[in-house]
Amino acid sequence: MLFNDAQKLSFLDIKDSTGIEDKELRRTLQSLACGKVRVLQKIPKGRDVEDKDDFVFNEDFSAPLYRIKVNAIQMKETVEENTSTTERVFQDRQYQVDAAIVRIMKTRKVLSHTLLITELYQQLKFPVKPADIKKRIESLIDREYLERDRSNPQIYNYLA
Repeated sequence: MLFNDAQKLSFLDIKDSTGIEDKELRRTLQSLACGKVRVLQKIPKGRDVEDKDDFVFNEDFSAPLYRIKVNAIQMKETVEENTSTTERVFQDRQYQVDAAIVRIMKTRKVLSHTLLITELYQQLKFPVKPADIKKRIESLIDREYLERDRSNPQIYNYLA
């Protein structure tokens, strides 16, 4: 609708007029100007949308269908988003690791550390680091689900 009143609009003009947040607007404009369906033309040409870019309605645009579908371009995940995602996934998986340890120990009652780790790797469908397993075992010991054997600290006993 903005292009009904103006021939050429800058990124900042569109941002001020629409009030759409910066990241979302960049993604949307990239979809409209750089995707398969090019409703807008971006000046200067390129893949990424910058603050100083201008946009013009593409007069040559035509589509055989009455309605067109503009696919949203997936933005690349930043390093902080990636680390926060993996952290959340790990927190969600902690409960699965805890449940697997308790399940194994409930059936075996007494088990050595290496056998417990081996059985955990067989049961868990996702990759898990040995350090994380050790933390989960320590957590279960603190919460009194398990205890270390008094004579051999490499053996765990299940506490009912």
